[in-house]
Amino acid sequence: MASVVLEFKPSAGDSEPQNRPVLIIGQLVNLQKVGWNQIKGKLQPGVSKETWQAALGALNPNPTDSCPLYLNHAAVAALPSRVSRHNSPSSAHFVTRLVRSCLPGGSNRCIVMVCEHSDVFASSCAIARAFPLFTRRSSSSRRAEKKNVTVEFLIVEQDSSTLDAAELECLSNAADGVRLAARIVDTPCNEMNTDHFLDEIRAVGTELGITPVIIRGEELKQKGFGGIYGVGKAAEHPPALAVLSHKPDGATQTIAWVGKGIVYPTGLSCTSTTMPGMKRDCGGAAAILGAFRATVKQGFNDNLHAVFCLAENAVGPIATRPDDIHTLYSGKTVEINNTDAEGRLVLADGVVYASKDLSADIILDMATLTGAQGISTGKHHAAVMTNNEQWETACVRAGRSSGDLAHPLVYCPELHFSEFTSAVADMKNSVADRENAQSSCAGLFIGSHLGFDWPGVWVHVDIASPVHAGERATGFGVAMLMALFGQASDDCTLNNVSPLGAAASMNEDQMERDCKRRRLV
Repeated sequence: MASVVLEFKPSAGDSEPQNRPVLIIGQLVNLQKVGWNQIKGKLQPGVSKETWQAALGALNPNPTDSCPLYLNHAAVAALPSRVSRHNSPSSAHFVTRLVRSCLPGGSNRCIVMVCEHSDVFASSCAIARAFPLFTRRSSSSRRAEKKNVTVEFLIVEQDSSTLDAAELECLSNAADGVRLAARIVDTPCNEMNTDHFLDEIRAVGTELGITPVIIRGEELKQKGFGGIYGVGKAAEHPPALAVLSHKPDGATQTIAWVGKGIVYPTGLSCTSTTMPGMKRDCGGAAAILGAFRATVKQGFNDNLHAVFCLAENAVGPIATRPDDIHTLYSGKTVEINNTDAEGRLVLADGVVYASKDLSADIILDMATLTGAQGISTGKHHAAVMTNNEQWETACVRAGRSSGDLAHPLVYCPELHFSEFTSAVADMKNSVADRENAQSSCAGLFIGSHLGFDWPGVWVHVDIASPVHAGERATGFGVAMLMALFGQASDDCTLNNVSPLGAAASMNEDQMERDCKRRRLV
């Protein structure tokens, strides 16, 4: 998978399946709308019209199903016929699974995605998740050739047409963002320490013409970033706060995305049996980097800052101990009662920096924050908490339109924040009662440093479980961020999947007319 080049094209062209293996995927009702003339060039001579129709008749998705069409060169796969209200209409998770399990092998392959126009963005990101970039298998290093996978969308609506160049560019950038985030999360700490992560940030900055601001090591301590410094001070590679800033002319608001980038958590409160897989603790920062790259490349009309809180929570002579007290960038003091609850410490510094130094109106932090997130909202849905009800609804809708599903947590600081009561500091960093809304409390810790009366919009997104599927990273969060803030994009695809702003109040016909008009300008 690591050597796969993924291309989105308006038409993949015709080719016999033995020369270019093909997978055709979609809901059964949509597959049945595809005319034989639309698909025959990718199946003949090995597959006849009768064979195609018989395969469709044999499909019985529960929730999915697949059928080989011609040896191991061609297959058709059906997505669930219906989804519940808390799932994405695109069935994005099933798209990824079917691509992984049903796409025939080969060095030059084709995926034909049959869907409605509204599901194109989520489906493209789901396909990207099936092709991870990172591997250290020795067999892969001996393969010099790249494998190509071409993706074509067949739109089944009445006014169906091929996707234009602008739409395909958006899908390509989103897919690249998903794969970038997944690669960083999959990479172990010996190859993705804070030095390496900063290199990734610099590389994106160079591509976009942005020079990152980096505060690192002892400078963090001198400037009052007690959270980031305290977590990472014992590591061989120093902690850092890094910022990429996009500041276009005419911006009307300032948005900050703050990512938890713990490259590995081996603090004094950790045990060795729970460590495998914790390379993923930088998933929030990785998602923000991938989303920032894709969003800026598509054109973004507001100020957008990506803030990366990077540290390795290492054991050493100067490591933070339980009972230590740190003063964070907010000026508030924190008694450490759990050195493994380090993500909230670095994020507290990050969100306050976004407010004080960047004057952000909207602050979203994203993190693999709590194991309790998987208990609260499961393996597929991120947990969202915010001080603004409209944004809570928007996050859920963005999850459905992007395939990066989300579900709300309880936001009730007057009932829950007392869990952090300390006799000697402003607060502790971990709860007294682990059976009292753990994931909500963890988010409230971060929000408390902004202040619960902060007038701006604050959104907290916990992606601890969705950041991976089995032993592979998913690139979760990239699609959600692009969709959630799509109303500020120059791109019509992102406008259409955004739950906020003017685009959300338009009907679909009006949005499409507006987008076509803007593409012609």
